[in-house]
Amino acid sequence: MDNAFRHNLIRLYVLKVSHWFMLIMPIAVLFYKANGLSVSQIFILQSVHSLSIVLLEIPSGYFADVLGRKNTITVGAILGFVGFAIYSMTYGFWGFLFAEIVLGLGQSMISGADSALLYDSLAERKKQDDYIKHEGRMTSVGNFAEATAGILGGLLAALSIRYPYYGQALVAFTAIPAALTLIEPKNEINRLELGWKQIVDVVRYAIIRNRKLRLNILLSSVVGASTLTMAWFVQPWLIRAETPIELFGAIWTVLNLLVGVAALYAYKIELRLGSVRTIAFIIVLLTLGFIATALFKSYWAISFIVIFYLVRGVATPILKDAINRLAPAAMRATILSVRNFIIRIIFSVWGPFYGWLTDRWSLALALATAGTVFAILSTLTFVAQLKGKRDNQTSNSKPS
Repeated sequence: MDNAFRHNLIRLYVLKVSHWFMLIMPIAVLFYKANGLSVSQIFILQSVHSLSIVLLEIPSGYFADVLGRKNTITVGAILGFVGFAIYSMTYGFWGFLFAEIVLGLGQSMISGADSALLYDSLAERKKQDDYIKHEGRMTSVGNFAEATAGILGGLLAALSIRYPYYGQALVAFTAIPAALTLIEPKNEINRLELGWKQIVDVVRYAIIRNRKLRLNILLSSVVGASTLTMAWFVQPWLIRAETPIELFGAIWTVLNLLVGVAALYAYKIELRLGSVRTIAFIIVLLTLGFIATALFKSYWAISFIVIFYLVRGVATPILKDAINRLAPAAMRATILSVRNFIIRIIFSVWGPFYGWLTDRWSLALALATAGTVFAILSTLTFVAQLKGKRDNQTSNSKPS
């Protein structure tokens, strides 16, 4: 393996771990309550965090295309450290609100730029066919880190509810030297000019002018939004199944480990089944996960959640690879940010509705509705992809 590529790969792993090694996740609500926050204030914080990501998701990807992946990732790493440092040193709603805004800005800066830098590093060495394998490993490492951090965070909280936040700031700091020492791929030429008009041009290219790219972005976004939705449904489902509270952390750890394991084999699965059948299985199995968890309440039905998380691990690297292959190098980070932006928009629109269905009617109805919405959106997009492939084959087979 080329020394420069290995150099970048190690640092991208460090960045992935620093982002996913979330010591605070198992005790976040307890931390908020210990600092006097109400439940509504907790949800306001998370809404502000999501909003800050949505507003800057596409511009930040564009900055990565214009100013360089390394520079944008470095800014994101610094903001991530500052955000958790603010959290560890403040004791009320307004301090936490400021921290969430800073963290949202930092996350949006890194989002898309890291995957684009990985792909460009591979493309520079004519190894872009290995992207799924490396992206799968990155996803796997991230989920292993999240699983491990969940256990360690709980142990730190037993000593002090604030210790996980001190530790999180230290973890976030490790991303800064990793980002500063990245090597910008030399194949990044013809960068875009700086300006809002150029941002609009890239978005128009991705979702209007390039039909094939648009459909791949939409499918990846629908799948991403569905897995994010299920992540918020898991704990209510466990409560409905009368799962002991002490098992929640262990179940969360196992589910994230499963995503990591599945991601490692994503490229092998696609090689064996082919892209069309792989995507078809992803749609069918994710839909089954929603519908089955809606119908069954017993412990054994957690097997459907397990299947869902395994499929999630396979889907992420495969669908992102499809986008990377179609995205021009000069606008790749922006296009990946378009994908992340759409995921957040879909979740922002449907998430509150699913929550209302759960409170007003039942969790089962909310899960069934989420599964139906996902099945319709993903199937329509997938069918459009297949039609586009057939049309291309037909036009190519016609004599000139």
